[in-house]
Order: sequence, then structure tokens, then C-alpha cells
Amino acid sequence: MTMAKRTLESFYKPISKPKKPRIEDTPPSSYSRHPSYPFPIADLPPSIANALPDLPATTPRRITNQPHLDLLYYQPFIPPTTARELFHFLRRELPFYRVQYTIRRGSTTTQITTPRFTTVFGVDDTSIFTPSPNTSNSTLVDSKTHTPIPSTKYKSTPRPIPPCLDALRHRVEAATDGTAYNFCLVNYYASGDDSIAYHSDDERFLGPNPCIASLSLGAKRDFLMKHKLTEGVEAAPVKMSLAEGDMVVMRGETQANWLHSVPKRRGGEAWQGRINITFRRGVVPAGTENYYRYNVGEGRVYRWSEEEERMVESC
Repeated sequence: MTMAKRTLESFYKPISKPKKPRIEDTPPSSYSRHPSYPFPIADLPPSIANALPDLPATTPRRITNQPHLDLLYYQPFIPPTTARELFHFLRRELPFYRVQYTIRRGSTTTQITTPRFTTVFGVDDTSIFTPSPNTSNSTLVDSKTHTPIPSTKYKSTPRPIPPCLDALRHRVEAATDGTAYNFCLVNYYASGDDSIAYHSDDERFLGPNPCIASLSLGAKRDFLMKHKLTEGVEAAPVKMSLAEGDMVVMRGETQANWLHSVPKRRGGEAWQGRINITFRRGVVPAGTENYYRYNVGEGRVYRWSEEEERMVESC
């Protein structure tokens, strides 16, 4: 066998780096439009939508070995291949925000910039979205009387959960014993510098013993939990490395007694970006006001740019 000879010129010519594999964009077949959306939101492509009836991908492991802890842990809820496609789809198609707000401690006022990108859809139990006559939009009405709500009811404008997230909500509800969710919060952690501090979802507007379903897409990140250390209670910290497609459901007394966080991380997969989707149920208007204030706010809208490989301001 003869070997092809390299010329002297080719020997000294720099070897080009391999091209970065590109995620193929499948043009959406349809879009969801609503006056509250900053731009039309694409519906799920068939490759993802057709996989939803098969969820969950595994049987959950129940974790109840600590005081007041009740978790369902799916490893995974969505198979990795579908989860990866869903990650790229949602990062590309959803509107995101880098919310700024102020907090006051005594006489000191501090401006906070949320250390991650956020977005939210949904409305509390006192209102529902119903189809508007002769249009493809939906109208917000009172959940009991089905009459239009007064314009003064909410300071922020509630947004219906778009079909691309609503289809996923239905699968999560079916997997969590029919628990009903009316809010979908989405966080995008662009790198290991993005995080969320220890907190619990125990606000009154969620009602007693709320059930929170938390789905992970993209890079693996640590999910830490620690007990609120009620006097006389001994509980060890909990650490989970949530991989692509994993889901943790926090139930029962968990929120009332435990804190959870996603800390900053260096190295590993963190630079690839992570999306966290949480489904929950708000029971009163205070929940709607809170979620839109801290997850949408009044700032700029961001959207993922495939060319720049980062979130950029939406035109």
C-alpha cells in the first residue's frame, strides 16, 4: 500500500480545528401567539411531542429517610436524547429575563440582579384563561363566575402557559398522582456562575404542603438541601447531582422544613448551560404578583442567539 506524500507547504500549514457540531434547527410547524408574549412561541416539534406519551422514562425512587422529607426522584424522567433536544428547543424559543429588583433592610436599600435568566407563565386559582371568541387568543376570567376579571386585579400581566410547556405539564401531573399545577417557572443557568441561594417554596400563596416538581435539562448541576434545623431535629444535608432529564418532586412537609439551592460551580459541565423547569400551584393573586415581579419584572427581554451562543436582547 502506498502512502500519500505530504508536501513541505502542507507540513507547515496550520491544521484547522474541527468545526463545532451544530444543533440542527427543525423549523416549527406552528407558533402560539398571545398579547402577553413578547414574541410568538414555537410549538413542540414532532420529535419531542411524540416522545411525551412515554413519560416518565423510569419509576421514581422515593426518599423519606430524613425528618419531614418526602421526595420523588426520577433518574431520568425524560430520556437523555429527548431531554437534550428539549433543552435546545426551550433555550432557543422562550423569552428570558435578567430581573433587577430592590430590597430594603432597615434604612439600607440594595439593588439585586437575579443571578440567572428567568421566565414564568400561568395564573393562580382565582383566574383561568379561556378561548376568546373568533380569535386564537385566550382571555383571563374569574374561575368561579367566568366573567372577565377587572383590569385592576393584577399589577403584572399574567401569561397563559404556552403549548410547548403545557404538554409537559400534563405529563408531570399524570406522573405525580394527578397533582394540578397552574404555574411554570423556567430558570436558565448560563454558566457555573449562575446560581440560586438556599430558599424554600413555602409562601402562603402556595397553600399548605405544596407539591413542587423540578425538572432538569442540560448540564449536570448539584442540587443541595438542608433542614431548617427545628429544635430537637437531627437531619443530614442532601446532595443530588441532577443530570439531563432528571426530575425531583418535593412533597408533603418538605417545603415547610427544608431549604434547597443550586450553588455556583467551576469546571465540569456547568459551562454548557442548564434549564430548570418547576411546576407549582398558586392559590391566590399574591402568588401571581410575586412570580411575575421576580421572574419577568419590567426589564429587557432576552433570547438565545445560535450565532453568538449566548442570550442577547430581543429586538
